[in-house]
Amino acid sequence: MLSLGLLAFTRFGGNSMATDSAPGKADQLLSHDVYFTLKDKSPEAKQKLVAACKKYLSKHPGTVFFAAGTLCEELKREVNDRDFDVALHVVFKTKADQDKYQDAPLHLQFIEENKANWTKVRVFDSNVEQ
Repeated sequence: MLSLGLLAFTRFGGNSMATDSAPGKADQLLSHDVYFTLKDKSPEAKQKLVAACKKYLSKHPGTVFFAAGTLCEELKREVNDRDFDVALHVVFKTKADQDKYQDAPLHLQFIEENKANWTKVRVFDSNVEQ
């Protein structure tokens, strides 16, 4: 499954970490993609979670790309996984940056304030290259 965050990141540029050397660990970014399934599936509840993502998760150190949004209702192809309501995409410069994010007070506050409306949360972390 391709990450929307990675697609947008590569399409719109982001901060380039590429070098003239062969691809390797120094060129890798970490993509953190989270898919939330909500108890309250109303448009208002979905937008509330998107707003919370923007408020608490968008400006952490080491972030090179951030996006949050709702399931694209129009795309119902056989290959589309539609088992979520809100998606979060954050690309970090390094794994260390993502590790710091996990323990950051704003990230923990986001979880505490929003977890009551989650029925399922799926996290996909991957090393990505540009």
